[in-house]
Amino acid sequence: MTTQQQTRPHAAVKPVRWAADTVAAMREGARLRLDYSAQSLWRVDRMIEEIRREGTPYAAVESVLRGFGAYAGEVIVRQTGAEWWATGGEHWVRTPDGRLWDPIDEARRCFAGHGSLRLLCRDAMGAAPS
Repeated sequence: MTTQQQTRPHAAVKPVRWAADTVAAMREGARLRLDYSAQSLWRVDRMIEEIRREGTPYAAVESVLRGFGAYAGEVIVRQTGAEWWATGGEHWVRTPDGRLWDPIDEARRCFAGHGSLRLLCRDAMGAAPS
């Protein structure tokens, strides 16, 4: 006898792991508590800004940015009922209205000084049906 259990799509495996690793690393290394709330993305944006201001080379923070982006994507997923999608090694979030969002690329844009994970989340949450 088997029981039906709800599972997340296979596309979610990597970004969910990256997000969880980021939450743990920020808690232990930076004493920064991330709780998967939209408000926590203010802290993530500030952290990325601090890293950028320090002049850290992109190659040194590429995986950290991927983790921050995955964390932001997971916030969107949890807040809106969205789901992760993946093709060709890239990961996106698809909100219930069918729109695709790229939080991992947005984290890279934040590092370049041209993006905001908080604003991306706000826009994605605004796109979700109420």
